[in-house]
Amino acid sequence: MSEPLTTPGEGFHPHLHDAPDQSAAPLRSRVHHIRADALDGDTAQTGGMRRFAAVSGKTVGAERLWMGQTHVAPATSSSDHHHGESETAIHVVSGHPEFVFLDDSGGEPEEVRLRTSPGDYIFVPPFVPHREENPDPAEEAVVVIARSTQEAIVVNLPRLYALGDPQA
Repeated sequence: MSEPLTTPGEGFHPHLHDAPDQSAAPLRSRVHHIRADALDGDTAQTGGMRRFAAVSGKTVGAERLWMGQTHVAPATSSSDHHHGESETAIHVVSGHPEFVFLDDSGGEPEEVRLRTSPGDYIFVPPFVPHREENPDPAEEAVVVIARSTQEAIVVNLPRLYALGDPQA
């Protein structure tokens, strides 16, 4: 590798310098490097888990995408929630988190529990109530999340309900 690695605090392009008489380029005209130790914890949260933004409208000027990490502590369950109009794609990095939702396609709502392993992917459609659980008593579960909106929309719910019956 001929160029040195980007280091924290160097900004967008540490190897491309702005001319002294020119202002810095706007957020959307540069490639951004978000280091693992620079994730932003000031984002929408749900009880039982911790979200960290990497790519968002706030961090890099994204207009149609949000991406970050979620950490679920050992032996912990998140609160029930959905992500509004956002489509959500999840990649399991570590641990064995479980994703729980109610399926009413058979008439009577039935709890479905998707058990995952590192390398697995999950897709959560818009407005689908769900929760994340980490049944492991010792290992934290970490997932990478991508959403189709620029911010992490989170609607916390008092309970889990089937998609077709939000008022029941």
